[in-house]
Amino acid sequence: MASESVQEPSKVDPSSYTMKEVYAAIPPHCFQRNTLLSLAYVLRDFTFVFILGYIAIFHIPSIQNQTLSTLAWTAYSFCQGLVFTGLWELAHECGHGALSKSKWINNAMGLVMHSFLLVPYYSWRLTHSTHHKTTNNIEKDIAFVPQIKEDYIEERAARGKFMKTMELAQDMPILALLELVGHQLVAFPTYLLINNFALPRMAAIPWWKRSHFYIGGDGPNFKPRSTREIIVSDIGIAVAVSALWIAVQFYGGWNVMKVYGFAYLWTNHWILTITFLQHTDFSLPYYSSKSWTFLRGAGSAVDRDFGFIDRFLFHGAISTHVLHHHVARIPFYHAAEASKAMQGVMGKEYRSDFKTPYLWAFWKIRSTARYVEEVDKGSEIYFFSRSKVTCT
Repeated sequence: MASESVQEPSKVDPSSYTMKEVYAAIPPHCFQRNTLLSLAYVLRDFTFVFILGYIAIFHIPSIQNQTLSTLAWTAYSFCQGLVFTGLWELAHECGHGALSKSKWINNAMGLVMHSFLLVPYYSWRLTHSTHHKTTNNIEKDIAFVPQIKEDYIEERAARGKFMKTMELAQDMPILALLELVGHQLVAFPTYLLINNFALPRMAAIPWWKRSHFYIGGDGPNFKPRSTREIIVSDIGIAVAVSALWIAVQFYGGWNVMKVYGFAYLWTNHWILTITFLQHTDFSLPYYSSKSWTFLRGAGSAVDRDFGFIDRFLFHGAISTHVLHHHVARIPFYHAAEASKAMQGVMGKEYRSDFKTPYLWAFWKIRSTARYVEEVDKGSEIYFFSRSKVTCT
């Protein structure tokens, strides 16, 4: 069912299906993880990285025309960013144990791939697990948690003239675009550093204790028993950053930026876009702890279409995310088949929007979905409002 034909908020009922029915509907072979096949995809994506890197290092510099050279570097960073994002998704598979039956292989490959992309593997895996266990629970989820209308109004009133300026900027497309570009460049590293996606709930906690790199054991995200894993993640990032620093010493900062840095920024953009659109839509309900259930949360995602890029490079992460929140250990190469089988069980509770162009959906939703509110008072079920609140 397309997202634009989703039930009215006041008609959101308890889930009409069970996880037992989901498991029964999915063909048994879809649950099988083929280590060799998974590693072949990892090898394929790293091969793409090296081929593109080889072209960038040994061929693009020989282009004499400045305009053509700039276009070539731009095309390279865009394409390499797509491949990096595919590797990111494979590392994400590792975090769910979906790459292999072997826990050691999952963790080793996940650590390598995520560290390569400057993501702390174990700590991100732990916070991401929290997201899966609390999806669209506005009191407990940690990914793209929307503000309730009353909190939204209160924050803007408290910030006065600044928020008035921001509202004016949001109404001017060029300024809104500049704000969006800035967000896409820095928001994901900022999230890793200070875990700000669940603010204001965590606002009273010092930023370093919210960080994915914090090893103190008394922060909100990790228990003391996870400290060793966090240290391993931090070591992985330290190794990757050291490698980049050495490369800068030998080849110069601008060259490293062209070969790795811009592709890395593209990757941040795609990860933010993908995750935002997976869990943000005017059709999606958000719940308080009182109204939330696992199935309600798992069903509060939207499958979308990004064509060849999603199917071939992003490993289907965009088009099969509803399935992923029900059964995360199904490997990506079985996800399309399993998703189709699961849709028969979910019926009208399955949400998708395969009609709206992907990037257009991102622009429209991000520029208009600003807060959620109860449509049916007392239900503790919230939807994004299309109404605009103006600061006075």
